[in-house]
Amino acid sequence: MQELKQKIISHGRALNDQVLLVDSFLNHQVDVRLMAKVGEAFANHFADSGVTRVMTIESSGIAPAMMTALELSVPLVVMKKQNSAITRGDVYTAAVHSFTKQTEYQLSLSAKYVSAQDRVLVIDDFLAMGEAALGALNVISQSGATVVGFGIVIEKSFQRGRDRLLDKGYEVYSLARVKHMTKDHIEFHE
Repeated sequence: MQELKQKIISHGRALNDQVLLVDSFLNHQVDVRLMAKVGEAFANHFADSGVTRVMTIESSGIAPAMMTALELSVPLVVMKKQNSAITRGDVYTAAVHSFTKQTEYQLSLSAKYVSAQDRVLVIDDFLAMGEAALGALNVISQSGATVVGFGIVIEKSFQRGRDRLLDKGYEVYSLARVKHMTKDHIEFHE
């Protein structure tokens, strides 16, 4: 998606060869017009997949996932990173390691919002090592639902997340695939 790549170049910043800062338009301040186009791109790509739910992990994936769900006219379900006193009853959980924050968190999904009949499209802001995506797969698979694919806003292709999902047989559709980064330089796959 050319507009997204241009926004990454003009407003993003590679802090080093691993960290890409895009908080000015994706996750701290959100460019809602761009997210609407992101949602449209994902919805068009997965239009024939029979999606019944769009899912994401809180919080940075919510904006693109919401726009995708809106375009597909299906509910958005947000998987939580922290246990909550209000989350009661049947909950699917999985431990996930965050390389960015160097912590582990408990991913959870209320069984009320997913069933074995659902066809789930997972949307996330970034794909790097694939830990969050694999955690989401773990949680969703506990419900018996089918994951139809992953929509990724920005993929760091030099890390192994894509390969880990492809090796498990899942489709990965990324709108911007970063091939290489150094401090203040970003190169994309064409």
